[in-house]
Amino acid sequence: MSMKNQTWVSEIVLLGFQNLHNFKVPLFSLFLLIYILTVWENVLIIVLVAFSRNLHSPMYFFLQQLALTDLLGSTIIVPTLLQTGIYDKVMLPFVGCIIQFSFFTATEAFECLLLAVMAYDRYVAICIPLRYTSIMSHRVCVTFSLMSWLLGLISVLLLGNIMVTLQFCDQNTINHFFCDFFPLLELSCSDTSLVRLTNILLSFPVFFFPFILISVSYMCIAHAILKIVSHTGRQKAFSTCSSHLAVVSMFYGTLIAIYVVPPRKESQTTSKVLSLSYTAVTPLINPLIYSLRNKDIRQALDHLTNNQKALGVT
Repeated sequence: MSMKNQTWVSEIVLLGFQNLHNFKVPLFSLFLLIYILTVWENVLIIVLVAFSRNLHSPMYFFLQQLALTDLLGSTIIVPTLLQTGIYDKVMLPFVGCIIQFSFFTATEAFECLLLAVMAYDRYVAICIPLRYTSIMSHRVCVTFSLMSWLLGLISVLLLGNIMVTLQFCDQNTINHFFCDFFPLLELSCSDTSLVRLTNILLSFPVFFFPFILISVSYMCIAHAILKIVSHTGRQKAFSTCSSHLAVVSMFYGTLIAIYVVPPRKESQTTSKVLSLSYTAVTPLINPLIYSLRNKDIRQALDHLTNNQKALGVT
C-alpha cells in the first residue's frame, strides 16, 4: 500500500474511554490482567495441541489456529487499549493506524472463515463419520487454513488500498480505543462510497458465505442428531458441537451488532463496549469454552503438568 499526497492528516488521536478519571487505574489493571490471561491461555492451547499426541486431530488443529488468531488479534489491539486506559488520549501515526486496522481486520476475516471450516469439520464428523478420516486429512486441514488466511489477507489488501486514497483533511480525533473501520471513514473529508461498496462486496466471501455455511452445517447436524435413537448418543453428539456453537454465537453476534447494524453516532459508548467484548473479552473466553468442557485437553494439561513435576523432582 502506498500513501497518497492528498492525505493531510499525519497523526490519529484515539480518545478511548473518557470521563472515567477515577477508574483509570482499576481499568488499566483489569485490561492488563485480561491480556496476560489471554496470552497464557492461547499459548497453552497452541503448545498442548502441538506436543500432545492425543490432540493430533482436525478438530484440535483448527482449535490451535483459533487460539493463534485470538492471540494475534488481542496483541494488535490491547496494547493501544492499555494506553487509552491511562492517558486522556493516544496519538498514532496515520500509517500506524491503517496498519493496525489492516492487521486486525485480517485476523477477524480469518476467524470468520475458520469458524466456517470448523463447522464443516463437525458436520463431517457427525453426518459422515465413516469417511471423516479420509475427508478431513491433515493435508486438507492445512489447505483450508492457508486458503482462509489467503482470502482474509487479499480482502484486507483490497480494502486497505482503497482506504489510503481517501483524503483526511482537518479532523484527526477518533472517539474509540483503536482504529476501526467506521470511525476512520467518519474522519475522511472525501467521498467514501467506493470504500463502503468495497467493504460490502468483500463481506460476502468473508462474512456472509461463512455464516451461511455454518448455518447449513448445523441444520444438517441437528437433523442427524434427531435421528439418533439413544439419549446418550444425542447428548454426546451435541456436546462435540456446543463449544463451537457458543463461540460462533458470541463472535458473529458482536460483529453483526457493530458492522451489519452499526450503532448511531450518539451511541459511541455502546459501540466501544461491543468492540471491547470481541477484541479483548472473546479471545479470553474462547480457550475457556473449549478447555473447560473438553476431556482431552484437560488430560493433555494434566499430562504436561505431571511431566513438569517429574522433571522438577529429578
